[in-house]
Amino acid sequence: MSELKKRYQEEIRKTLQEQFQYSNPMMLPELKKVVINMGAGEASRDKNAMQDCIKEMTLLSGQKPILTLAKKSIANFKLREEQPIGLKVTLRRKRMYDFVYRFCHIISPRIRDFRGFPYKCDGRGNYSLGLSDQQIFPEINLDEVKRAQGMHITFVTSANSDEECYQLLKALGIPFKEGR
Repeated sequence: MSELKKRYQEEIRKTLQEQFQYSNPMMLPELKKVVINMGAGEASRDKNAMQDCIKEMTLLSGQKPILTLAKKSIANFKLREEQPIGLKVTLRRKRMYDFVYRFCHIISPRIRDFRGFPYKCDGRGNYSLGLSDQQIFPEINLDEVKRAQGMHITFVTSANSDEECYQLLKALGIPFKEGR
């Protein structure tokens, strides 16, 4: 069992129960999955770009990503239907907790001029954030990186409100901005 999951079961569940006064322990919010999306629009021009993105995404997530394909053609963007335009990885269980732990304690401090993430959730208990560069991940060899590539990370929880989601993610260790 990962260290973060153990801490969630032993400490975080108790503090959330005390804070929100749930009548049933099954109502306690928990982290369901983490989704990492990486857009690779330049893959249509450079054939090796998609392979580089797949390799980097595999290194930082621990599992092979799936290709996301264009749903329809858009001539102005030189985009054709069924053309690969991005990558997606869904992390669950042990890999999810391991990634969240590494993200909070190793990756976030490596972000340049980092003062914390904004604390606005989506209203349904999910939190998304964007990173502008994949080079903050220590798994990626900086000598092999050819271009800076951003990504979106979504933390999907079972929380019913923004406040529950915020308190859960803060307890898990996500560094939010001060002065909420």
